[in-house]
Amino acid sequence: MLAMVVERPGAPLVARDLPVPEPGPDEVLVEVLACGVCRTDLHVADGELLLGHPRVPGHEIVGDVIRTGARVSGLRPGDRVGVPWLGWTCGRCRFCLAGRENLCPEARFTGYHRDGGFAEWAVADARFAFRLPPGQDPVATAPLLCAGLIGYRAWRMAGEARRLGLYGFGAAGHLVAQLARSRGQEVHAFVRPGDAEAERFARGLGAAWAGPSDALPPEPLDAAIIFAPVGALVPAALRAVGPGGTVVCAGIHMSDIPSFPYALLWGERVVRSVANLTRDDGEALLALAAKLPLRTAVTPYPLREANAALDALRGGTLSGAAVLVPGA
Repeated sequence: MLAMVVERPGAPLVARDLPVPEPGPDEVLVEVLACGVCRTDLHVADGELLLGHPRVPGHEIVGDVIRTGARVSGLRPGDRVGVPWLGWTCGRCRFCLAGRENLCPEARFTGYHRDGGFAEWAVADARFAFRLPPGQDPVATAPLLCAGLIGYRAWRMAGEARRLGLYGFGAAGHLVAQLARSRGQEVHAFVRPGDAEAERFARGLGAAWAGPSDALPPEPLDAAIIFAPVGALVPAALRAVGPGGTVVCAGIHMSDIPSFPYALLWGERVVRSVANLTRDDGEALLALAAKLPLRTAVTPYPLREANAALDALRGGTLSGAAVLVPGA
């Protein structure tokens, strides 16, 4: 099978002809129909999240089950599934037992510890794959599996904000904007300075204000979510939220946060992070996405053009999400 592989961090992905993987007793073999390109994939490719050996990235997988392991009972061949970042947890630690499996210290993640979806085939633990409706559009659905899920968890952690700021308006930001608008929240979009196209994109999705990330909004925010992996945005967001406001850091990796005066935090402002997702998050977001419905803005790429998709993400030239399509 064709797979795009991280062989050396910081170097382009390499196209390899690999054997089709065999599913273990609790796993399913999935024919990959689409795989979203996430900023975490970029962190893996660029060496900001280090790997000990070559890895196939990709953790926003939509595909069809082809074969099941001996102990799999909930899925069968022909089922359409979504495979997210969270690939396995121990099920017995204090976090798993408390419903916080996203914090499991032994967790294994798709496209990081386990080979992912930048390939024609992938295996996944059946217990961590989400069943999708038959025939659901794989390209439109793929970004929901991480950008949507992490965005959803960050949005919930931001609380009941009347005015919500989004720093970074890409794959996750454009989905959270729709969630927020469905609740009647006022969205303020912060984009790279000078990126007029991103400002237009945000306003087209109902943002009440869109401007550069180094600007202050017209009024103090109740909460802000930072999707861009830029530590300097933390004090910027603290300046933008009012007393009692919350700043949520939604990425798995961020550059160092610079020092800032205590006055920015004072007034019961809160800075918190969001880590990974739970399966309950996934079920809730997928149900909500179908009900609203959520609309994903996607740019498809053939699987062999994974490096071009990563370059577009790295350069900030995407409106929405990039999605790899094997066989395109």
